[in-house]
Amino acid sequence: MGNGAKAQQRKDRAGTKPADKGASSQLKTNAAAQTIQCDTCKATFQGTSKQPMLQLHVDSKHPKSDFKTCFPKFVAA
Repeated sequence: MGNGAKAQQRKDRAGTKPADKGASSQLKTNAAAQTIQCDTCKATFQGTSKQPMLQLHVDSKHPKSDFKTCFPKFVAA
């Protein structure tokens, strides 16, 4: 078997690859998960965020405000 036949086989195999599954980026998914929003500065947080993490935001960004002022719709799960 010559090199020309090997090249042709390689081209044939490359043509039979399965179809692309699409983009693997999760940017849109991550953006959609940002469901908690601070009413004071409009910063967004993932819906899985717990109260201690949100309290850290309140303490560092809004020291004169309380938790309920920044996150009035937050319900501890």
